Amino acid sequence: MASETICKGKNSWPELVGETGNLAAAAIENENPLVNAVIVLEGTHVTEDFRCDRVRVWVNTDGIVTEVPVIG
Repeated sequence: MASETICKGKNSWPELVGETGNLAAAAIENENPLVNAVIVLEGTHVTEDFRCDRVRVWVNTDGIVTEVPVIG
């Protein structure tokens, strides 16, 4: 994965799938202070640019994380 070679700090949070988006975002920013966690509702259109300072936290309508949050 490209983020493993160019981005610093932890870059993937599989343990957060099934948690609430708010808890996941806080955990991500705590574990890697170089990133901003952004909660995004499933189905939302987003840019496809890669950024080492961003982690998208994809949640369903109940606010539960549905995909592994990764840097990008």
